[in-house]
Amino acid sequence: MKKKHSGPQIVAKLTQADILIGQGKAIPEVCRELEVSENTYYRWRQKYGGMSPDMIKQHRALQKENTRLGKVIADQALDIAILKEATQLGN
Repeated sequence: MKKKHSGPQIVAKLTQADILIGQGKAIPEVCRELEVSENTYYRWRQKYGGMSPDMIKQHRALQKENTRLGKVIADQALDIAILKEATQLGN
């Protein structure tokens, strides 16, 4: 069964992993304690390594804003295409 972890939870688990690794535990052992696969650990490390929970929230907010702006641009492009077609029919 897959679990969905939030950004702050992932950062907390990565911090915990750093502590455990600092204590001399091997990656497979750390992953068992965190209850994640090694693949998940490495994927999280690559994506979220060095991020704070605030940075993750800011990143998600920027992604939402980017999506919203993309929709605005698509709507404007459609409006422009409609206007061009209307002016060509009028001539």
